[in-house]
Amino acid sequence: MIAGELKSKIDNLWETFATGGLTNPLNVIEQITYLMFIKDLDDSDNRRRKDNAFLGLNDYKSIFDGEVQIDDDVVVDGDELRWSTFKDFAPEKMFTVVQTEVFPFIKNLKNGEDSSFARHMKDATFLIPTPGLLSKVVESLDEIYRLMDADVSKRADIRGDVYEYLLGKLSTAGRNGQFRTPRHIIKMMVELMNPQANDSICDPAAGTAGFLVEAAEYLQTKKSAEIYDSKESKDYFHNQLFTGYDTDPTMLRIGAMNMLTHGVDNPKIEYQDSLSDQNNDRDKYSLIMANPPFKGSLDYDSVSDDLLKTCKTKKTELLFLTLFLKMLRVGGRCACIVPDGVLFGSSKAHKSIRKVLVEDNNLEAVISMPSGVFKPYAGVSTAILIFTKTGNGGTDKVWFYDMTADGFSLDDKRTPVKENDIPDIIERFKHLDKEIDRKKTEKSFMVGKKDIVANDYDLSINRYKEIEYKPVEYPPTKDIIAEIEKLDKEANDALQELKALLKD
Repeated sequence: MIAGELKSKIDNLWETFATGGLTNPLNVIEQITYLMFIKDLDDSDNRRRKDNAFLGLNDYKSIFDGEVQIDDDVVVDGDELRWSTFKDFAPEKMFTVVQTEVFPFIKNLKNGEDSSFARHMKDATFLIPTPGLLSKVVESLDEIYRLMDADVSKRADIRGDVYEYLLGKLSTAGRNGQFRTPRHIIKMMVELMNPQANDSICDPAAGTAGFLVEAAEYLQTKKSAEIYDSKESKDYFHNQLFTGYDTDPTMLRIGAMNMLTHGVDNPKIEYQDSLSDQNNDRDKYSLIMANPPFKGSLDYDSVSDDLLKTCKTKKTELLFLTLFLKMLRVGGRCACIVPDGVLFGSSKAHKSIRKVLVEDNNLEAVISMPSGVFKPYAGVSTAILIFTKTGNGGTDKVWFYDMTADGFSLDDKRTPVKENDIPDIIERFKHLDKEIDRKKTEKSFMVGKKDIVANDYDLSINRYKEIEYKPVEYPPTKDIIAEIEKLDKEANDALQELKALLKD
């Protein structure tokens, strides 16, 4: 979460673009992302070189080594393409180098490869108009990175954090229900799902690829031995493990850059309307993590027929839930964010998808989140559903958790606070066997399938949570009256004293 001096620096960066003549918010965000990508390429290259040396390997080849071919006619010194080199150039030289060398270099980084990055970067355009503006922006971003480096815990996904904050400046933010998922919520969901190196992971509404990025970092941190166990497993990690779909070309470019700078060479980041007939992915993935759009425009006629057969509705949140079940293979798991209405909605479509989750699959958990999680973009109340596709039932007990704090204030400012349920959620979910005997007055508890069925498959926590009322004892009425009379007398005496002083 962006706050304090870092927030101020980003605000100043935004103002720098405005005064420099670039005023379209989406263009600003895209240009910032390109430059951050260039900076991250340099940092990532240095980090991978060091890791390679630490492991005693000598086979690392830097993309900046020696002379680098920009296009058919231009060959330059690779070191000149590094952020750490050109940031110290005079404005005019920096502008020329970035515009004619560095930007074409990143556009053609995967040239000749059938990669999502190469396809999405074809339409990328360098729009910063003057050397002065570029120099100021590079200086500002360098300072932002310095601040992020000062706090390692925030440095992990700077691009996601910055982009999340910048979206708040867009008048179109949330127009189609596409609210950025806070980084700490993504981290929690990834931790809960515990991805494996042999998983096949998909986000059908990927946006900037936040879930995929966090899953990649989780695997690289905790499953590195499995990833690099063999050439086959390494190739699988880089080329097959991750899939993301979106319909926004800008999001796709950012997502592709995001994954590349987080160590995934060739993820499948593709343009696709996941709800339409063009999506043929069925029974394919072992893990889906997503925050699909909750509202917005929907071309009902383009929605896949097999989704409508299961859940006939125009509500995207219900259609996406249906889609997740279709895309998962048997035994596949899903963690997704849904608006609270999904849990208790009374329409036929609402009830039918909840029944499918409970009766035909294994619904494991419902984590109710406070409404302030998505502020300042929206105050919508949401929950996380965790389930496994079985196709033949399996739900016995469902774990409910009443999350009331996420480590940040629940107002528009979202400043850090001490109260945070996330560590407790992760700990309890990993030891569900200890949750069986918890009372329904506690933070979390189990609800049997029989009770859920009896309540028409209602999954709202308030349906099952019991409130413990503690009796409050008050003094006898005569004592209360006596106390009131005493206070009245004291007030009247004070008033008379004041009147006497005024007469004098």
